[in-house]
Amino acid sequence: MPATPSLISVILVCRNPGPRLAAALESVWSQTHSSELIVIDGASTDGSSEWLEANRHRLTYFSSAPDHGIYDAMNKGVTAATGEWLLFLGADDCLASPHTFSCAATALANTSASIISGEARFDDGRLYSFTDTHAAIRRNFVHHQATFYRRDLFVRHGGFDLSLRIQADYEFNLRMLKSGESFAPMGQRIAECSSGGVSDSGSWQNYREEIVARHRYFSAWRSWPWDAAAILRYTRKRLLRSRPK
Repeated sequence: MPATPSLISVILVCRNPGPRLAAALESVWSQTHSSELIVIDGASTDGSSEWLEANRHRLTYFSSAPDHGIYDAMNKGVTAATGEWLLFLGADDCLASPHTFSCAATALANTSASIISGEARFDDGRLYSFTDTHAAIRRNFVHHQATFYRRDLFVRHGGFDLSLRIQADYEFNLRMLKSGESFAPMGQRIAECSSGGVSDSGSWQNYREEIVARHRYFSAWRSWPWDAAAILRYTRKRLLRSRPK
């Protein structure tokens, strides 16, 4: 592990992640550019905690203890990190190639932005990439699996809001935007992601939290059309899932 603070700290949080965890970690270990690797496990009972303990020597920091959800674990990871930039990687996601960090390092070293975001590709064919902040009112406009955050943002503005269990990253992005922090696109694929995560589940809580976050930072009259769009997205997903297969 690096003896001095890294440019990039990878924060991976998990609880009972199953066999995909090994692939996620291997995608970090195989990078040609060094980084910190911080794993926060929520007291897994599927054998993952024991496997991580056996591989502790390959991790910069590891802890396994009960937590209050994904964002509580992510906040713990932020506290443990020392890198200039933070990347939050899911336990069922992988970095796009062994050269992801080598390519990203140039952009990170030469940007004045506080948040820089590339592309995430999901296994169902969806592609997400940040272009600008004009879509911020609609829904989450950057995907944390493909986004690098300056660590000092969390010192100056606080961490993820634990009252939101699914959309705290959207709330954090809006908080940064409204605080005047700058966002920039990175023309590079950062992560290959699995579909079917918590925010992809189609639960009403996900859409309700999106609406709550939106109303914190935008006026009601500007938010209402996008609230209606969120309700329509929820209804559509429910209808699609109720169809016989």
